[in-house]
Amino acid sequence: MTEKLPKLIVILGPTASGKTDLALKLAKIFKGEIVSADSRQIYKEMNIGTAKPQKKELKGIPYHLIDIISPKADFNVALYKKLALKKIKEGNKKGKAAFLVGGTGLYISAVTDNLDFPKIVPDKKLRASMEKKSNGKLFNIYEKLDKEGAKFIDKNNKRRLIRAIEVCKLTGKPFWQERKKRKPDFDILKIGIMTDRKKLDKNVKKRTDKMIKMGLEKEVKKIFKKYGSLPVLQTIGYKEFEKEKDLKKTEEQINLHTLQFAKRQMTWFKKDKKIQWVKNQKKAEKLIENFLKK
Repeated sequence: MTEKLPKLIVILGPTASGKTDLALKLAKIFKGEIVSADSRQIYKEMNIGTAKPQKKELKGIPYHLIDIISPKADFNVALYKKLALKKIKEGNKKGKAAFLVGGTGLYISAVTDNLDFPKIVPDKKLRASMEKKSNGKLFNIYEKLDKEGAKFIDKNNKRRLIRAIEVCKLTGKPFWQERKKRKPDFDILKIGIMTDRKKLDKNVKKRTDKMIKMGLEKEVKKIFKKYGSLPVLQTIGYKEFEKEKDLKKTEEQINLHTLQFAKRQMTWFKKDKKIQWVKNQKKAEKLIENFLKK
C-alpha cells in the first residue's frame, strides 16, 4: 500500500492576473495557510513595487515568506525551497490546507518537482568578473552555454544569471540539466489563472497606476539611497526609475516590462501539463473540493 502524501494546492499565473486575491479567498474558504512563491516579495522594504499584500488584505490569513530578508542578503532558490518546505509542513501539522501561491516558476517547481540543486562552491573570481557585465551580456553568455535554460530564466535577475553561468562553467554541463527531480513530497493540485492579453494589459496598467499613487517613486528613491545599485533593485518597478526621470515615461516602461515578464512566465507555465487553468473562483473551488476529498 502506497503512503498517502500530504496535499498541496498551488495557485499560479502571470503577474497581475489576480493570484493573491483569489488565493486569499480560497484560503479563507478552505481554512488554509499561504506560502508565497514570489522571488521579490520575499525582500523587506520592497513593498509597493512588488505588489506585496498589505495586512488589511490578508484578513487574518497566515501568509508566509513575504517581507523576511534584506535586499542586500544573498538568497537563492535552494534556500527558498528549504524555507517553503518548513512552512508547508508546519501548516500540515496544524491540519491546515497548504497553498503555494505565486508567479516565480522556478520557486514553484523547486517545491512541486522536489528539485535537487547542484551543490557548487561559488567561484569568487568568476563572480567578480561577471558582476561587471550588464544583464544583457550575461544573458548572451548564458544562452551560449545553455539554450534550453535561457528560454525560461529571468533575464533581469543578475544573481540568477551569474549562478547559472557559474554552474555551467564549473560543471561543464548546462545549468538546466543539473536540476534533478526527486520523489515528490506532496500530492499536488496546480491551478492556473487564465487571462487573455487584453485583460492582462488592463490589469497591468491599473496596477502600475495604483503603485504610483501609493508612493512607488518615494519608495524607490529611499531604497536606492540606502543601498545603492544592488542586483535585486534591477527588479521591474524599481530599475525604470534609475534611468528615466519623466514619471509618465517611467510608468510606460514599467507597463511594458511587466507585460514582457508576464509573457516569459506563461512560456514557463505552458510547459507544465499538470496545471488546470480556470477563469473564475467557482471553478477553482470545485477543483479544490474534489482534490481534498481524494
